[in-house]
Amino acid sequence: MGERNQYFPWITLDDVVGGFYHALWTDDLEGPVNLTAPTPVTMEAYTQTLADVLHRPAFLDVPSSLVRTVGGEMADQMILASARAVPERLQETGYDFGYGTLENGLRHVLGRTAVED
Repeated sequence: MGERNQYFPWITLDDVVGGFYHALWTDDLEGPVNLTAPTPVTMEAYTQTLADVLHRPAFLDVPSSLVRTVGGEMADQMILASARAVPERLQETGYDFGYGTLENGLRHVLGRTAVED
């Protein structure tokens, strides 16, 4: 969607739950925590990885102008904005992500065979 070079934070539900649990039970973890996978990807990489996991072509391109027309003001902030967030606090305090790569995260969510992380 859009320019496709914007960063797109992702995380599996398993790691959201695990991250919350880790934050609750780790005494030296205080303040804000980014609940996102440790490997930020661009929208283009996300689209291509999803297509690869599904064994489908990635050919649908949605121009920014169409996203803005449909999404209004929120499109720029919610869909087209780039957010290269990393879970620095979780990593510093030893959280072990179950799905650290986008491919394995998508394979897990979609019920596909995982590859070696």
